[in-house]
Amino acid sequence: MRKSILNVRLYERIDVIDPKIFGHFIEHLGRCIYPGIWVGKDSNIPNEDGLRRDVVEAFKSVRAPIIRWPGGCFADAYHWEDGIGPVNLRPRRLNIWWGGEESNEFGTDEFIKLCRVVGAEPYICVNVGSGSPSEALAWLEYCNYVGNTKYARLRAENGHPEPYNVIYWGVGNENWGCGGSFDPVYYAWEYRRFATFLKQADPRIKLIVCGHIFGDWNYRVMETLRNFIHLVDYLSIHYYFFRNQQRYGDDIKFTDEQYLNLLFDVQHLEYQIKQAIQAIDLFSEGRKDIGIAVDEWGVWHPQATNENGLYQQNTLRDAILAASVLNLFIKYSRKVKIANLAQAVNV
Repeated sequence: MRKSILNVRLYERIDVIDPKIFGHFIEHLGRCIYPGIWVGKDSNIPNEDGLRRDVVEAFKSVRAPIIRWPGGCFADAYHWEDGIGPVNLRPRRLNIWWGGEESNEFGTDEFIKLCRVVGAEPYICVNVGSGSPSEALAWLEYCNYVGNTKYARLRAENGHPEPYNVIYWGVGNENWGCGGSFDPVYYAWEYRRFATFLKQADPRIKLIVCGHIFGDWNYRVMETLRNFIHLVDYLSIHYYFFRNQQRYGDDIKFTDEQYLNLLFDVQHLEYQIKQAIQAIDLFSEGRKDIGIAVDEWGVWHPQATNENGLYQQNTLRDAILAASVLNLFIKYSRKVKIANLAQAVNV
């Protein structure tokens, strides 16, 4: 019988573990939002002001520290004013990335309500791909400003006189792909443009740069932002164990070898974290406080397709993988400060 030795260094401190590494991500795809989180106040499904009670209780039970929304690819086609005001007056839109129509019943106020009820920090991703700095500024004003401006009044008219004080804002999502097919230098210039206005409007906020795990994207983005590093708080990366049927098998059917392959490939995520750290350290001009946000991570099995609403089943294998990934975030807690499991609802 083979024996293994596990050495536990009880008194060796790695760093402070940020609880936000145990965060979650929700997007308007499959059944994640409808009916996974939002069923409406008149639903027969038990709910709290339209929020599914069982899901709310599940969020509470895991003490979700931060929730990212509205996307994902959905974010860079989303115009936030569609999702505020009387529900019956909100426009229906085409969900260009995930199919079907978006009712906009679940918008900013509903998202903040979810976060407040479960005790999580809200993390909003703004539209860079088809949006503008002025649209992002208006969203920030709606959420955070306490005065008598147009959007502060609009928030109050919608039943929320007190500001939401949203601190975490992502500037675009996967802008190398579904977020607009930018090249890294062009994205960095756009980031700089958005961030200049957003930071000026509310210096308290923390901004997340859209990163990538392929090519030299992170290096070129951070290099372009080098002289504007004061506008950067986090660099994001996304990592999915993605639809590799030959290597991983299916969601509930796999060989012993495929079982181990999935767990073994956590090392690839570790490599990407190291690469992101290098990009930050090279161009951060001595700043030590720029963190990494792994703000999308998870298993995406072959069964999760648009045709079936991206639904997949999960097994103990996926739970063990999740534990391994969280352990990795703890290992790199010096830099990994935010992480969001995708999706919070098993779509």
